Amino acid sequence: MPRDAMPLLNVGSINIDHVYRVEQFVQPGETRAVASYQRFLGGKGANQSLALARAGADVRHLGAIDHNSDWVLDYLQSDGVDTRFVEKTDTPTGHAIIQVDDSGENCILIAAGANATIERDRVALALDHAQPSDWVLLQNETSAVADTAELAASRGLRVAYNPAPFDADTVSAMLPHLALLVVNGGEFEALTNAMQGDIPATTDLLITHGSVGAELRYDGEQIFVPAHKVNAIDTTGAGDTFIGYFLASQMAGMDRVTSLERAAAASALSVSRAGAAESIPHAAEVAKQLGN
Repeated sequence: MPRDAMPLLNVGSINIDHVYRVEQFVQPGETRAVASYQRFLGGKGANQSLALARAGADVRHLGAIDHNSDWVLDYLQSDGVDTRFVEKTDTPTGHAIIQVDDSGENCILIAAGANATIERDRVALALDHAQPSDWVLLQNETSAVADTAELAASRGLRVAYNPAPFDADTVSAMLPHLALLVVNGGEFEALTNAMQGDIPATTDLLITHGSVGAELRYDGEQIFVPAHKVNAIDTTGAGDTFIGYFLASQMAGMDRVTSLERAAAASALSVSRAGAAESIPHAAEVAKQLGN
């Protein structure tokens, strides 16, 4: 049976973000009034799918929501994300409680909800539509992460993995299946300490360093791009924006330096806005930021 080409399948979380603006993060035993409250679409998976789509990539999202969250599908579809593999379940849609302080930093509590209902068989059916060398993107906010990596790699697909929430042992076990690992500086340090050795040479390594910049290590080479200097309002979703734009640029055939620069510009625009999904820029805005 002929199979349609699928450049990227994102097996990722879909959350409803409840965002509270606060002067300072609440401490144990403390009650604080919030400056404002907003509800957004979020989840690392959904954010990364939106970033990919807004950057121009062809992306299909595999995830799960409850029967009362059709607005989530409408939002994803309005930006061109293919949601044919998003399943409706009786389990509540995942959600996050996010505090954002006056400096733009955030702290987050996540309830997995429907994100934890994804099973190996569903992933296998979705992968039947893929061709060798297509991309599969993973995070740690859903079930079936290890199964997906194993299945995808066995079919010759390229697996990109952003292991958040981070667990060094889980990442170590995933490494043989990966083409690209994306971590922040703290996660990279924890991983190298846990492994007591180097990342396999077959895995490209993208390390983000927040307001400093990002680096890509591959084939014994290293590229660094500095972050753009902006007034940070909300850092939620900035890393997801970086990942989506980097992968979309690579899928479009851009070189590594251009891909990193495009991702850096996109994430800079993201942190200058409130929210996660809402803050992700479109390709035309990123081109303007780069002076193109």
